[in-house]
Amino acid sequence: MKTETNFYTREQDYKVAVDCIIFGFDAEGLKLLLVKRDFDPCAGAWSLVGGFLQANENLDQAAERVLKDYTGIEKVYMEQLMTFSEVNRDPGGFVVSAAYFALMDIRNYNRQVHNAVWFPIDKVPSLIFDHNFMVKKALGRMRRRASNCPVGFNLLPREFTLPFLQQLYETIFGFEMDKRNFRKKIQSMNILCNTGRKDHSTSKKGAFLYSFDEQKYNEMLESGYNSNFFSISYNKRPDPSDHM
Repeated sequence: MKTETNFYTREQDYKVAVDCIIFGFDAEGLKLLLVKRDFDPCAGAWSLVGGFLQANENLDQAAERVLKDYTGIEKVYMEQLMTFSEVNRDPGGFVVSAAYFALMDIRNYNRQVHNAVWFPIDKVPSLIFDHNFMVKKALGRMRRRASNCPVGFNLLPREFTLPFLQQLYETIFGFEMDKRNFRKKIQSMNILCNTGRKDHSTSKKGAFLYSFDEQKYNEMLESGYNSNFFSISYNKRPDPSDHM
């Protein structure tokens, strides 16, 4: 008996891409990892890092592969953002893109991999296809996550100062936070550990270094903690996504 193996011969072929919006953070602010595309269409233009889904992997595995290929690291915070499927989004053909966003400690980035470049979030250039729209969507998702859970700590080194932590969340949310209220809020949650060491890079007096205690945060959740992670009075600043 003949066994049928090509069940979908009447259906149109198309490609599935995975595009990764990779955010990093340092003293200069929030940054986005970009690469110059080295093939057509749009060769030489700035692009998010990405690739095509292979037959032996699922979408999450493809995103992890792309992340490792372009950063040299793995096991960072990453989640699927959404799917982009406008028919004419890619001039090379019908390509459906599954977009992911990732948060990583920029200090771990391997600069020798693919010559990708970190851009300040407010200086992101015009990108190929619908990639600027993807970035805007990812920023919105990151802000919602950061208001409900401590995902922002994935952008920090293992040890950090309170001023650096405040700078991070001001950058994420796009507004200035009152220093006293910020410290009162974050310290009342009891999720930071004071290492007893100081960072003297910005002043002779120095600032204490802290680390995030994930175990204590998980215990808070198990005990019924149900509050916005940040609900602090602020002075609004320009939204960097308005430039995209």
